[in-house]
Amino acid sequence: MGKRIFSTVALWVIVGCVLWYFRTTGALVLIGLISVLTLREFYALMHASGYDPFEKFGLTFGALITLSPWLEAQLGWPLSWLIPLAVVVFAIRLLGERTPDKRVESLASTLFGLVYVALMLKYLTAIVTPLPGDTISADARLLLCLWLIAVAKFCDTGALLSGMAFGKHKMSPQISPKKTWEGAAGGVLVSMGVGAGIAWLARGVFPPHMTPLVAALMAIPIAIVGIVADLVESVLKRRAAMKDSGATIPGIGGMFDLSDSIILVAPIGYYFFRLP
Repeated sequence: MGKRIFSTVALWVIVGCVLWYFRTTGALVLIGLISVLTLREFYALMHASGYDPFEKFGLTFGALITLSPWLEAQLGWPLSWLIPLAVVVFAIRLLGERTPDKRVESLASTLFGLVYVALMLKYLTAIVTPLPGDTISADARLLLCLWLIAVAKFCDTGALLSGMAFGKHKMSPQISPKKTWEGAAGGVLVSMGVGAGIAWLARGVFPPHMTPLVAALMAIPIAIVGIVADLVESVLKRRAAMKDSGATIPGIGGMFDLSDSIILVAPIGYYFFRLP
């Protein structure tokens, strides 16, 4: 527990410093790193599950897909063709580079990683990327992204502490035996408090509709979906017979163990924020 607390505090300090000093550029670098490292660990889980994804090309396409909203703003033309191109490339490669018993699994696991990790995390890039005619500032975009991540991650912390203190009823014993309904309820309440608190502190920067009350209500579905995302990662790890997705972060595990709850909430936050 001590390592987990230290790593959590250290990570928040690092994120805060990067956003404070490097603003949008720092956020984009962090999102790109999270996406690539998460996808790498996802493909490691697939390998351990007996599949054989195209890891190197998958990571390249994944980075481009995640950063595509920013690249589109810089280049001035759409990059919606990246995923169709990836399908074509990997479909051609599997014919000559995989044995018959691995071809379907290789294609499926590679493309699923691009959709589940890279495509979903691109919404974080969309949140922080300034656009012409923006009605909010670049700093407001950064704070909205920070709000989303904080709401999702503090649900994890609240669920852990509440489950340790009050947990009695197992939520999904076959998938994640330590998770309880009491812990989940505590996590949602913590997320609501964090969401409302950040909205109040940033009330002069956030869009007008992001009042503390609205932020607290928005935090409920985000926290719930974050819990679902954590369970999905547990399913993948159980299939691979791995306790953690990696050992990148002491006390927490791998990057996927850190980013799991963010993946599914990224598009929800983007649409909640009503950004162009």
